[in-house]
Amino acid sequence: MTAYDDHQSPAPDGGAGDPPSEHGMSRRQLMRHAGWFGGAVVLTVAGGEVFSHVAGPRDTTARAAAAPGAALRFVQVSDSHIGFQGPANTDVVGSFTAAIDQVNGLGFRPDFVMHSGDLTHLSTTGQFDQVRHMMTGLRTDRVFTVPGEHDSIGDAGRAYRQIFGKGTLGDGWYSFDTHGVHFLALVNTLSLEKLGHLGTEQIDFVRKDLAGLPSDTPVVVFSHIPLFAMYPRWGWSTDDALKVIALLRRFSSVTCLNGHVHQLFTKTEGNITFHSATTTAYPLPKPGRAPTPTPQVVPARRLKDALGIRTVGFRRGDQQLAIKDERLA
Repeated sequence: MTAYDDHQSPAPDGGAGDPPSEHGMSRRQLMRHAGWFGGAVVLTVAGGEVFSHVAGPRDTTARAAAAPGAALRFVQVSDSHIGFQGPANTDVVGSFTAAIDQVNGLGFRPDFVMHSGDLTHLSTTGQFDQVRHMMTGLRTDRVFTVPGEHDSIGDAGRAYRQIFGKGTLGDGWYSFDTHGVHFLALVNTLSLEKLGHLGTEQIDFVRKDLAGLPSDTPVVVFSHIPLFAMYPRWGWSTDDALKVIALLRRFSSVTCLNGHVHQLFTKTEGNITFHSATTTAYPLPKPGRAPTPTPQVVPARRLKDALGIRTVGFRRGDQQLAIKDERLA
């Protein structure tokens, strides 16, 4: 959860303290999975299994996937929190503008840009108008979004859907295909108690949406809150995600990309790899390293080290996704 949610529901379950493990993962494992800034995480599918590794500068797979001839290249940005005011970042408009400039300076035109939620901080009409206007400056063919919980404050996401929900189903979910990859954009920020929640209607949509796809179709799933149990004590999980995970098990390559936690984190479970993105606004603490997940104030010269964007490349036939996280320049 972020600062807004802390004010609304500050009490995590399990009591106070600093748990050394969460769902079988020790803190050392948590940290080992996290923080691969500057490295390309290459996902390779072979024999029905997904393998990941951090690519070095001479890794030909990563370079090939990011090469100009790659079939698909897109960008994920997240958690811009336009409207946030606090010492953790006194200029979120400036840092999101820097992120847009960085996307536009990648040296290639992304096929699309996905904003994975918390576009705004307080869901006001002015904040939605501002972030929408800012994203028109992205040099890309298409811009997609999924809502964060900050985009649903007070109105169950109606203002968000009026601007960003055209052509979507239900509370704003949708799917699309491009370059041989099937994409799902899910909404798990409504009906919040503590964890994210998808709901029966949306899960039925996923079931029907995936039913006709061959099992060798690469699938990428976007959501704001993690679909895996990253740190449930802080709400960093989705209570009914296992029903969707079960539907994704038959696919040889599944990649889930989320925002919400304001930090890099990677975890692989069988054929599914989960990647949490960083933010363009302000850092949050590592799981269990603070009483609550409130915005972290860092020295001004270090703020951009905690912010960034993500590029993803995929080349049809090789069944590979190459994910690279870059600090905000």
